[in-house]
Amino acid sequence: QVQLVESGGGLVQPGGSLRLSCAASGSIFSINAMGWYRQAPGKQRELVAAITSGGATSYVDSVKGRFTISRDNAKNTVYLQMNSLKPEDTAVYRCNADVAAYRGWSTNRYWGQGTQVTVSS
Repeated sequence: QVQLVESGGGLVQPGGSLRLSCAASGSIFSINAMGWYRQAPGKQRELVAAITSGGATSYVDSVKGRFTISRDNAKNTVYLQMNSLKPEDTAVYRCNADVAAYRGWSTNRYWGQGTQVTVSS
């Protein structure tokens, strides 16, 4: 019933920028924390950035100062602005959201299907 759809991935030169978007749709009463994960082939999945419903943010050390996570609660959308991209940022990026479909219902964690980000010259 709840879907997360990412967009904005693609190929970019080192030092370039991309903005990822993730829009949640369906039966949504509230969304708590949202985040972006990434996984490169042969590597562990890692949490890149997270944002609470109140707007508090956190980042993995490797992207601090370069990436910015934000959200638009009215649009049920989370963004990841990625600047000064490096080849090591290459990965499949997936968004995540903790969603309650209705008041009083337990929350479930939903995932987008992923969008490829490739940083290469």
